[in-house]
Amino acid sequence: MIYLDNAATTPLLPEVVKEMFDVATDTFGNPSSIHRAGRAAAKIIRQSRDDIAAILAIPSRQLIFTSGGSEANNQAIIGYALANQHKGKHLITTAIEHHSVLHAFVYLKDKHGFDITIVKPNAAGILTADSILAELRDDTILVSTMYANNETGQILPIADIAKGVRAHQAVYHVDAVQVIGKLPIHPSELGIDLLTAAAHKFHGPKGVGFLYQNNLVIDPLIHGGEQEEKRRAGTENIVGIVGMAKALSIAHQWMAENDAKVAELNTYFLSKLDGFNFYLNQFGELNMPHIINLGFPGMNQDLLLMKLDLQGVAISTGSACTAGDIAPSHVLTAIYGSDSAKLKESVRVSFSELNTLAELTEFVNILTSILSRN
Repeated sequence: MIYLDNAATTPLLPEVVKEMFDVATDTFGNPSSIHRAGRAAAKIIRQSRDDIAAILAIPSRQLIFTSGGSEANNQAIIGYALANQHKGKHLITTAIEHHSVLHAFVYLKDKHGFDITIVKPNAAGILTADSILAELRDDTILVSTMYANNETGQILPIADIAKGVRAHQAVYHVDAVQVIGKLPIHPSELGIDLLTAAAHKFHGPKGVGFLYQNNLVIDPLIHGGEQEEKRRAGTENIVGIVGMAKALSIAHQWMAENDAKVAELNTYFLSKLDGFNFYLNQFGELNMPHIINLGFPGMNQDLLLMKLDLQGVAISTGSACTAGDIAPSHVLTAIYGSDSAKLKESVRVSFSELNTLAELTEFVNILTSILSRN
C-alpha cells in the first residue's frame, strides 16, 4: 500500500512498538496499587508525564492523560465551561474546527444554555485573529480554535489570538492535534491556557492523548477514581501512555529533519501535477506541509478514492472521523458554500516522513491512468 492519509492516523514506529511491548510484558501492575508491581507502573507513568512536559516546557502536573484528542477537547471545553459558568456563558469557536470541538459547543448550547459564536472564514477562506477577537464579550469565558486545520492544513494565528484573549477574562483552548510533533509548541510561552493532542498523529498508538491545562478549575468528564489528581477517573492506559511519550520524544528529536523531508515531498508532489487539471484548496500563506487538499474538476471524490484504493493507494476526503458519512466537508462548506461543486471533487493527500519520492511517483502514475479514463 502507498499510504497517504497521515493526517487521519500514522503508522507506529518500530521503536514505539518495542517500548509498548516491553511495558505490556513486564509492567502489568495497576498504577494505583501500593505494592511493588503498582509502584513500578506508577513510576513509568510519572516518567512519561515528565518526558512530555519537558518537550512542552511546562510543569508535569499540568498534563492530564486522556483516551485521545476527542476526549481531551471535550474535557477542555465542557469541563472548563461548566466549572466556570458563573463568570459568563458565552463561548467562541470557528466553523472549521474538528467535530469534537463543534459538537461539544452545540452540546453546551442545547443542554446547558450557553451562547455560542461560530466564526466563519473570510472570502479568501482565512480566519484572522481580528475576526475572532471581535466576538469577545464581557460574558465570554472560552475561545477555542485549532492550531492547524486537519483538512486543508491552514495554520491559524495562534499567537495573535492568545495575545488578544490574554487581556480578557476568557481562556484560550487550542486543538493542536495536527501540529504536535511537527512544530515546536510551548503553550505557556504562547499564552495558551488549554491544549490538546492525540498520540496517533505522530506515530504513537491510538486511544491515548493528553490535555494541558494551566492550573485551571475544570469539571471532570469521567467520575469514579482519583487518578490524574482526581481530574480524570479510570485506570491509566500505561502501554498507550508509554508509546505516546516515546513517539513524541522521537518526533521532537527529529523535528527539523522530518519537516524538511515532508516539505520536499510536498514540493515534489505538486511539481509532478504540472499539466493536470486541478486546483488547490489552500488558504493563507501559512500551511502545514504534510497536508495537501486538492480537487480535480468533474472527478467525483468517492469514485476517485475507490479507484485509488483498488490500486493500493490510500488518501481521503478529509477528516477520518467522518468516514462513511456522505455529507460534504463542513470545512470546505464554510469556505465555498453548500452549493459549490468543489465539495464533491476535493480530496486530501497527507504525508509523513516515512513516505518516499518513489511512492509519490507511483501515485501520480496511477492517478494519471485513472483521470485519463474519466
